[in-house]
Amino acid sequence: MRTRERTSRRWLPLLFALALVLATAACGGDDGGGGGGGGGGEAGEAGGQITVWAMGAEGEKLGELTKEFEAENPGIKVKVEPIAWDIAHDKLITAVAGNQTPDVTQMGTTWMGEFAKTGALEEVPDDLDLEAFFEGARNTAIVDDTAYGVPWYVETRVLYYRTDIAKKAGIEGPPESWDDLKAMAKAMKEKGGAKWGIGLQPGGPGAWQTFLPFFWQKGGEILTDDGELQLDSPEMVEALEYYKSFTDEGLAEGSWPEGFDITPAFVAGTHPAFFSGPWHMGLIDEAGGPKLEGKWDVVPMPSEESGTSFVGGSDLVVFRGSDNKEAAWEFVRWLSEPATQAKWYELVSALPSVESAWDEGDLASDENLAVFGDQLGDAKAPPPIPKWEEIAAEIDGEIEKVTAGKATPEEAAKSMQEKAEAIGVE
Repeated sequence: MRTRERTSRRWLPLLFALALVLATAACGGDDGGGGGGGGGGEAGEAGGQITVWAMGAEGEKLGELTKEFEAENPGIKVKVEPIAWDIAHDKLITAVAGNQTPDVTQMGTTWMGEFAKTGALEEVPDDLDLEAFFEGARNTAIVDDTAYGVPWYVETRVLYYRTDIAKKAGIEGPPESWDDLKAMAKAMKEKGGAKWGIGLQPGGPGAWQTFLPFFWQKGGEILTDDGELQLDSPEMVEALEYYKSFTDEGLAEGSWPEGFDITPAFVAGTHPAFFSGPWHMGLIDEAGGPKLEGKWDVVPMPSEESGTSFVGGSDLVVFRGSDNKEAAWEFVRWLSEPATQAKWYELVSALPSVESAWDEGDLASDENLAVFGDQLGDAKAPPPIPKWEEIAAEIDGEIEKVTAGKATPEEAAKSMQEKAEAIGVE
């Protein structure tokens, strides 16, 4: 999902309080909620119209796919409303508070805890097989042991690296461990002629998505089994020490200029390695052109105690205020079918959340895509903490202090814990 800062954060407690009241009222038999209208007939029948909110490119393209659904389900009409990502969160908050929600919406994975706590989301029906989804993606939609959403598509991070520069530096294969990654970065700078050994985001919005895999690879967990924060753990300190070591040894920059873009830096060879998601394959092909063909590769995360990566993407939820839940869930089921997920990939290059969909078409034959599919078998998201984005912003800030030499890993871990505790997990 996209992460960003919001200026309306101070209004959220009031909006959530109102949302809880309205959601509770809706559970008792609301007559005015839900965007679907049209009605659904008797219980168990799927028909009428449903309204679906979708963000970004998904919102622009979903209408093309719904035509097939409507042809297969002639009693259901789907109205897709595209929503820009930069207003999506606040629009959803307002919709919940005003009991004017759509029937179905796309939802960023790190928003699930936030919206589940409002009481506005319908529980996933028992007949929808959640075991069909990648475990890391499935867990993004589970809050307090209850599934409130279904993974729609996923993304994960792997290592991109310049094989030509690595070969020049005497590195013949991809790094399999933390030590291998450090050795490769050092060799590509000292022997391969690169200005830097690797591009690691040194703080700023979204840096946690690059950093947390190292924390997880060291065996760290954000919450204890009792649901308490543990960001000041030894694993956090060790992960920060490793991350900082690239800056200390001159292999990675301690800061990036505003607007820095890793893609042209990778193409130019100044930053011959970095971690990113599947969208970067197309960006590199476009920026590098034929001259870069065969000179780069994608490989799984290096491993310490594990090779865990970050999993993101989007979930699909049905609102409790929907007047047409049967049709809403029927649409979600259809979007979760392997064949539909494969078609969706062809439309917007969104990686399927259903494991068996990877046996279809290009997903089964593309070697680079297979790397992402394999990595999804060991990928996780942050726990569904309602105020996760606030906590993530504090983690970003502490990463920046560490890479800039303004805080030790121990100081940063302690500060993360104190600030996260002040925000809270509820």
